[in-house]
Amino acid sequence: MRRGMAIFCPLIMTFILVSFGFRPSKVKVPEALKVNKPTEVLFPKNKTYFNAVMIAPPFIGSSYIGFKEALAFKESQGDYFIINTLGYLGKYQFGIGTLQLMGVYNATAFLNDPKLQEKVFLTNIARNKWILRRDIKRYVGKRIAGIEITESGMLAAAHLAGAGNVKKYLRSYGAVDLKDSYGTSVGDYMRKFSGYDVSNVLPKRNPRI
Repeated sequence: MRRGMAIFCPLIMTFILVSFGFRPSKVKVPEALKVNKPTEVLFPKNKTYFNAVMIAPPFIGSSYIGFKEALAFKESQGDYFIINTLGYLGKYQFGIGTLQLMGVYNATAFLNDPKLQEKVFLTNIARNKWILRRDIKRYVGKRIAGIEITESGMLAAAHLAGAGNVKKYLRSYGAVDLKDSYGTSVGDYMRKFSGYDVSNVLPKRNPRI
């Protein structure tokens, strides 16, 4: 009897496992999870998930896109939905005051709208380029405190500290070098973001969304 059980038990188990293996699985997908038409942007609300192996933004050259993505990575690692410890918002870390200058008054809507954040960034760059237009002509190509002055470096520094503080840095030849609350200075951004081609961004006086 025991010998018979020893022979038939493995056969019975094998039959059961094989029958389960070939049984078709029927899973009903909820309607809310079905994609019925293409969408322009798919992103998680209030949170961005990053691949753990990503340690730098993708290489996209020295174009305007390369400039903005490198700046965004420095500001927030490219996270549209982040708020830092000082209350700065989104991928490019805008303050409430700057958003209001751009015509954006709803911080929550801004934080949850990547397309709006991109528009605000471009609008602000165009605004800073207008404010710094004379300084761009005067200082680009010169060296100040060992840093070659470029248009993209000036615009990145203006994003960090405001166009007025970039003027102070340039006109004092680096003696007035404002730092933000995390210790990053105008000169740091001048150096880090030099050499990008931002010529396609046209200067605009008091632009708004």
